[in-house]
Amino acid sequence: MNRSLLAAGLSLALTATLPAHAASTTPAVPAPKLTETSAPPVAEPYPDTAVAHEQVEQAFALAQKTHRKVLLDFGGNWCPDCKMLSGIFALPDAARWLDSQFVVVPVNVGRINTNLDLAERYGVTIKSVPTVIIVTPEGHALNGDGSKALGNARSMSPQAVLDLISDWNKRG
Repeated sequence: MNRSLLAAGLSLALTATLPAHAASTTPAVPAPKLTETSAPPVAEPYPDTAVAHEQVEQAFALAQKTHRKVLLDFGGNWCPDCKMLSGIFALPDAARWLDSQFVVVPVNVGRINTNLDLAERYGVTIKSVPTVIIVTPEGHALNGDGSKALGNARSMSPQAVLDLISDWNKRG
């Protein structure tokens, strides 16, 4: 699925709710075992830089309502690793798992010169992309120490990417 479609659907998803018996945070479910060993890159995975702050705000509102964490994916449409990471996120089994655990927000950082303040809120300075930060609905970053680990997404298998995200997810 195109990331901009996911981003556009974010505001529509704000009406989603979970049953009253839902936990305060969705329990971390291990990543699925993927049958795909590769993924096609997405041509333009990041929406316009101007919508980032609003999308992040909406994502946290949705995360609190649905008891999921927020996965902030900082990158640029010029970045080959960002395009590949987006392709992995779009694989059907990966997308289902990611959606069950996170509100995913693609944040366009231009040429690493805009929207950097969004990462700094969580103690992360973006020096390269993609940079991924997993944040609890209350605003606690779970992987500030490894946020740049997906910077070589082109050389990682889809399973390795999801397993790393799954490990971060277990932290909180």
